[in-house]
Amino acid sequence: MKLFTSRRKFFPDPAAPTMDGIVAMGDELNFETLLEAYSFGIFPWPHPELPCLWFCPDQRGVIDFEELHISRSLQKFMRKTNFKVTFNQVFSDVMVECADVPRAGQSGTWITPAILKAYEEFHRRGYAHSVECWSGDKLVGGLYGVYVAGVFSGESMFFKESNASKFCLLKLIERLKENGLTWMDIQMVTPVTESLGGKYISKKQYLLRVEQSKLKAKKLT
Repeated sequence: MKLFTSRRKFFPDPAAPTMDGIVAMGDELNFETLLEAYSFGIFPWPHPELPCLWFCPDQRGVIDFEELHISRSLQKFMRKTNFKVTFNQVFSDVMVECADVPRAGQSGTWITPAILKAYEEFHRRGYAHSVECWSGDKLVGGLYGVYVAGVFSGESMFFKESNASKFCLLKLIERLKENGLTWMDIQMVTPVTESLGGKYISKKQYLLRVEQSKLKAKKLT
């Protein structure tokens, strides 16, 4: 299993100036394009009535684990909850649930059938991962993301019970720290991730982090 691609074949240099962070356009969503994209800090984001857009925005959301903030109420919840977390058990179900989350100002979802199919293959190849939160035998929250080039990039999450997605994110961070990671990519800062310490850094800083992570990349366990 390759941990990343070292040369670009499909995409231009993401460090070059872009308009609105768009690096490329094209509907070729497959294992090879996804592996190259994430190897160089690029991710797909489909928009209605357009070819798939591939982004490396000027500002990138990240969580530095040393700056992780867990409120007292959330700490108390984490200690007392009966939620259980699993990893990579129902990847497709998590993606489908994320696609169904209503988002303010949006009709529909960017998790299209093409995205679902491509990331399912990425998961089968060992690069896309899910975290699942269970209340009994009911899936009440989850998230999925991609691990390439020593960087975990969070893609989307959902919850059906309070704090379920936060619970997944914090358990994921625990796992990433056990694997020696010190930060994760969250692409865009949301109110949830901001409350946990999420922040924006420049594209230049982000791409430097990606290159540094490649030097010590290892398989995620």
